[in-house]
Amino acid sequence: MKTTLKSVSLFSDPKSRSCLCLLFVIAALFCGIYFVGSAWLGETYFKLSTRLRLNDTQLYPDLDKCKLSPAPSIQPPNYTTKENAQLEDKCKETCIPDGSEALPRGIVSKTSNLEMQPLGGPVSEDNKSKLTKNLLAIAVGIKQKALVNQMVKKFLAGDFSVMLFHYDGVVNEWNDFEWSDKVVHVSARNQTKWWFAKRFLHPDIVADYDYIFLWDEDLGVENFNPGRYLSIVKEEGLEISQPGLDSSKSEVHHHITVRRNRSRMHRRYYNFRGRAKCDANSTAPPCVGWVEMMAPVFSRASWRCVWYMIQNDLIHAWGLDMQLGYCAQGDRTVKVGVVDEEYIVHFGLPTLGGHSDKNKASSGGNRFAVRLRSIAEMKIFKKRWNKAVKEDECWVDPFEGKIN
Repeated sequence: MKTTLKSVSLFSDPKSRSCLCLLFVIAALFCGIYFVGSAWLGETYFKLSTRLRLNDTQLYPDLDKCKLSPAPSIQPPNYTTKENAQLEDKCKETCIPDGSEALPRGIVSKTSNLEMQPLGGPVSEDNKSKLTKNLLAIAVGIKQKALVNQMVKKFLAGDFSVMLFHYDGVVNEWNDFEWSDKVVHVSARNQTKWWFAKRFLHPDIVADYDYIFLWDEDLGVENFNPGRYLSIVKEEGLEISQPGLDSSKSEVHHHITVRRNRSRMHRRYYNFRGRAKCDANSTAPPCVGWVEMMAPVFSRASWRCVWYMIQNDLIHAWGLDMQLGYCAQGDRTVKVGVVDEEYIVHFGLPTLGGHSDKNKASSGGNRFAVRLRSIAEMKIFKKRWNKAVKEDECWVDPFEGKIN
């Protein structure tokens, strides 16, 4: 008896063929959705993660004060694998200035100063020559030669470095002073002290100095002692300060700068008349946390902040005074003040520009044109500040809502 085996093909049945075709279509559809969706999600995640990763470096390129060193590309001889791994980790954690990666750490000199060095004689082996601790920088013109002479002699006697910014281009006429060869002279015609400061007082250049005095030339220092002044500043914890003004002899623009009798220093101004009242509850400039720009004194830390706030093209720096408190390294009602015991006279002499005749305003150097430019710069600075505050989503205003 023979048994006949019959093979049945699934494709011979029309219903089976329909089911298989449907399964293939569904599988292909799912595969397409999977691959397309994966590619879209991957691209979206990459864009999102890239934005998150680059947020700090793009918005704050100077946030990191140093750069991590790359791992050594040449393996030292006779090192075990473990030792090589330890060395690699150590080198990765090394903090170095950007651009110095090709140099051994010991040869990298991160900062500089304004100390002059002799052309001949012995050299300090440890690179630790005697340094002054503080700096006086003044924008000067030859017409105020007598006033500048008094200031320079007093500060040099107090072991200061001195830098003169010659805005009239006259330098040789200062050589009759015995101290002329002991100070640094920088000359550029018709430029302000803020123009000079932005270009020649970079924080890394003046990093060796504890305090930077950035003064005008029309100041009287008969009753001022730099050493005693700094003693008060340190004891009071002031990061930004100025000497009080002798109101009987000075041109006074803001009453908070007036020296108070029988007072060591003050931080606020009281005014109970008019619309701009200042009282014990005031928390913002010009009632508190404010100094004038003719004789400011900055700590090293505050100057590093202020230098970044100075706009390269706004050479008169009008409007900057209202924002100095942001650089006070803390509460501006505490860290900013006026010293009364050591005071000065502000003569208010016209320097930059020649005359004040409004009819000659077309002349680029006259006082009226200078004032117009200063007012315009103040408006631009305020506009830039407001724009920066609005656009920087990561910045938090420590004084928000604090008004007088």
